[in-house]
Amino acid sequence: MNKSISGNGASRPARILLVEDEEGLVMALEDALRGEGFEVHAESEGIGGQREAAAGAYDLILLDIMLPGRDGFQICTNLRASGIKTPILMLTARGTTIDTVMGLRLGADDYLAKPFDMPVLLARIQALLRRAAGPLSLKDAAAGDAQGGFRFGEFLLDTERMQLFQGQRVIPLSVQEYRLLAFLVRHPDRVLSRDQLLNEAWGYDTQTTTRTVDVHMAWLRQKLGEKDLPRHLITVRGFGYKFIPNPQ
Repeated sequence: MNKSISGNGASRPARILLVEDEEGLVMALEDALRGEGFEVHAESEGIGGQREAAAGAYDLILLDIMLPGRDGFQICTNLRASGIKTPILMLTARGTTIDTVMGLRLGADDYLAKPFDMPVLLARIQALLRRAAGPLSLKDAAAGDAQGGFRFGEFLLDTERMQLFQGQRVIPLSVQEYRLLAFLVRHPDRVLSRDQLLNEAWGYDTQTTTRTVDVHMAWLRQKLGEKDLPRHLITVRGFGYKFIPNPQ
């Protein structure tokens, strides 16, 4: 597992902030994460958790939804609004579709419904840390583009600044939306399964639910202005998705 973060030639243990009010779960998670070599700091209520997340230099945040003082949805919203891009993995006892969509829409990178298996949580943490440490690059696919990007239709995916442009307008993308779109444009006109997209864009194995892919594809379509009539991001029923750079 990638338990350390490199910088300036040195390596340090990855730091995780746990915001959770269930005492027994906090103890179990602290023991498991420290046993894997992580540094862990726990907060048991929402206001203190948000304050710590904003002030501390953490590599990942484990954030419960149902918290005293301030819920996880509001914390996630406030952190993203203040420019904090630390990966957030939401923990929820609900596990319903609406909570999943809400968490991802507000800027969470992933979610995990309680009760969960510890190996699954550790695998999610590993993938999020790995993703944060090494952003996906399109340099090979876009080697012939003088602007360092990939053009499709009226859009330019700038692979150096990790931004999507429509003309001169920047279309804001979350880190995960960028990674998903970047992988799709590297494989034009190919049918890609949800499992492939999870493996490549998220770094998860096939044990992970594919609902995360569907939610992020919906947000991408909305940002491309093709929510009701997809042109570039096409659903292949029963299998996955296909990116079409030049639709007829």
